[in-house]
Amino acid sequence: MREPVIEIQNLSFRYNLRFVLENINLKVEKGEFLGLVGPNGSGKSTLLKCILGLLKPNSGTIKLFGTDIRHFQNWNRIGFVSQKANSFNTGFPATVFEVVASGLTAKIGLFKFLKKNHHEKVMEALRSVRMDEFAKRNISELSGGQQQRVFIARALVSDPELLILDEPTVGVDAKTVQSFYELLEKLNKELNITLILVTHDIGTITDKVTHVACLNKTLHFHGKTNDFEQIQDEDVAKFYGHSLHVLTHNH
Repeated sequence: MREPVIEIQNLSFRYNLRFVLENINLKVEKGEFLGLVGPNGSGKSTLLKCILGLLKPNSGTIKLFGTDIRHFQNWNRIGFVSQKANSFNTGFPATVFEVVASGLTAKIGLFKFLKKNHHEKVMEALRSVRMDEFAKRNISELSGGQQQRVFIARALVSDPELLILDEPTVGVDAKTVQSFYELLEKLNKELNITLILVTHDIGTITDKVTHVACLNKTLHFHGKTNDFEQIQDEDVAKFYGHSLHVLTHNH
């Protein structure tokens, strides 16, 4: 049995009197690639904020790498990539290298000079996302898809064991989405990084992720991708509250 990276038991969270998450039980083991899907307003971002310690559940427990989140200190073990391509300030005056190097701040301290090994770490992270040749370019000069690769490199530079991505393809053109998912699959398989990907793109991810969790206030499904693909469209529609088709994209 593999090591649990995340263990959530009986978690509920409410804003004022309205429950956004209710009785969530979820376990993510080392090496898994979990696709977290659900309609808008289903609680996906709220669940991520609870996992990242940004919100405190009203009830239930969260363990990260076997430690209760209330006592967890090793946040460098977790990387996070948000919807930056959709909201990034294109006038920000920083090079690709500088953006990725900022991911080392927690390790080396603010306003500290980078040593040779830090430079090597930054370039290694950029190579892993195939963006090393853009190291000296200004981040604002890149496309949305290229920027997201840089933000993943920023998350990777501190050697996280768990990488969480909150709808990272928002604002990215359709032509680059598939290669982006292929990159995530590579990080999962070759670097053995545990991944959680929040997405609306059910069809595209089913041939990349190892597990699927379908969330709409409660957890309607959590299991292996093969099992998720056996669910009838009308049953998935019940999870979502409206009709949709789950299509597997084989490229």
